[in-house]
Amino acid sequence: MAFSALEAVTGDVAREFGVTRKLLSRVPDDHLSWKPHEKSMSLAQLGAHLSNLMFWYVKTAQQDELDLSTVPPSGEPPASTEALLEAFDTQSEQVHEALAALSEDDLDRSWTLRHGDHVVFSQPKAEVIRIWCTNHLVHHRGQLSVYLRLLDVPLPMIYGPSADERH
Repeated sequence: MAFSALEAVTGDVAREFGVTRKLLSRVPDDHLSWKPHEKSMSLAQLGAHLSNLMFWYVKTAQQDELDLSTVPPSGEPPASTEALLEAFDTQSEQVHEALAALSEDDLDRSWTLRHGDHVVFSQPKAEVIRIWCTNHLVHHRGQLSVYLRLLDVPLPMIYGPSADERH
């Protein structure tokens, strides 16, 4: 049985959000300001960025363009792992609701990212969701897994058993 583009997108999102939440739940409260390098985001900033990426999913689903010059700054990162998870849960629920309102035809429509008059790119919504949203999320989640490993926090299974879960 073949999957539709909408089923593929929503399936990817559900799976990747679940794994991302597991990783976020391992963030230690006492290391939120830690960063592996002076140019890196702190652990709290990286966790907040993962939640803030949900904004792109919602805007991609609900609109045909996003103008980065109109996006407000994201604010202070959460002050605890619990607050980080609450933000992630709230924002991921908004993504699921926005994606549930899409049709196959919606996914074929063009979506544009711009900064004022400068067009960064225009692509079908399905590509934007899978590449610019989901792959972007996975990239930063990979960074988070490295941060956690460097802090000696046991990692959950991501695409197979982690070294911490092998018996």
